[in-house]
Amino acid sequence: MTRPRDNEGQILDKLSRAMDQKMGPGPEGKFFFAPSRINLIGEHIDYNGGKVFPCAITIGTYGLARPNDLGKLRLGSLNIRSFGEVSYPLPDYDNKRGWLNYPIGVFRYLEDLGYGRDKKDRGLDILIYGNIPNGAGLSSSSSIELLFAVIFDHFMADGQVDRMDMVRSGVWCENEFFGLHTGIMDQYVIGFGKKDYAMVLDTSIPSHTYVPFDLDGAKIVIMNTRKARALKDSKYNVRRSECEQALSILRKEKDIHHLCDLGQEDLSLLEKIEDPLLRKRAKYVVEENIRVMEAVQAMKDQDLTKLGMILRAGNRALREEYEVTGPELDAITGAANAHPACFGARMTGAGFGGCAIAIVKEEEVDDFMAEVGSAYKKETGRDGEFILSEAGDGARLL
Repeated sequence: MTRPRDNEGQILDKLSRAMDQKMGPGPEGKFFFAPSRINLIGEHIDYNGGKVFPCAITIGTYGLARPNDLGKLRLGSLNIRSFGEVSYPLPDYDNKRGWLNYPIGVFRYLEDLGYGRDKKDRGLDILIYGNIPNGAGLSSSSSIELLFAVIFDHFMADGQVDRMDMVRSGVWCENEFFGLHTGIMDQYVIGFGKKDYAMVLDTSIPSHTYVPFDLDGAKIVIMNTRKARALKDSKYNVRRSECEQALSILRKEKDIHHLCDLGQEDLSLLEKIEDPLLRKRAKYVVEENIRVMEAVQAMKDQDLTKLGMILRAGNRALREEYEVTGPELDAITGAANAHPACFGARMTGAGFGGCAIAIVKEEEVDDFMAEVGSAYKKETGRDGEFILSEAGDGARLL
């Protein structure tokens, strides 16, 4: 099924009315937006020094923010009807605070870099609302982090925060504040996204180049399994640990910093890894990095048949070699790849639930969504959700 989503005007009006109702009168606020993202290909290699091929999309997290004279952060989410306040100095991580840890972490990181030093105790009222499906693997957490980074930049630092420092504030939240060993891709593409373009992100540097997002008569369909997943409850950290173990073995054979420093010519080195599980993980990482550049060239050539084949191969490897899919993702990608209008489909994000993407002939998108939705429901008992989105700009003041 497809679910109608509030348009931007409706969302901004909703935030305005809620600000007055929940936080009382105050100065006029300003609106901000941070997108979600999809990754066309290059999964689980951003923490292995690989190249990835993501784009920001046009759904994400909206925020309305204004100063207050209380010297506190007063924070609210309209999605979960949650409100709270935080006093300065900003506290350490506390699991009981839930999503409030995101602004605390971002603000603390940027303050520690010296931004907004003369405004360190400035109070803000902030309401947020996201139209990203919950637990869908479209990086809602990174969207929230970059939203608070641009809010901090505007109110606390007079627009002086370096964009890369905004990205790093989100990565620091995940890695140091929350203890989740994620890579840099999600925050980076949300920070540097560009309308109508995907990006080739070299995570080992990091640096990026833009590639026109032109599918020439086809559409990207985001397929939400509605099997929610949380990274803290998944095997994400386990996979990262397995890659680190494989890397330590291979470093004895070749001077490398990351698994993705290996290429096609180095695949025979993987035989030095005696543990078949670790060997399988390393094989996936090296070959996925190769697939990324093949997919980029196919996109530039507008060769959708080849691009679809690469996506199918990547999805198969995620299922069989990296083992991060699961019954729901297997069901929805299987149904999608069986449809004649689909060039190729694969899971996107960390896996273990969440979303997949498919490249589909534009004139058959409606039929594709109906048939895949029916097949998915029959196999899993779940109603899937289908979302059409374009490549959009990164986090910003509206």
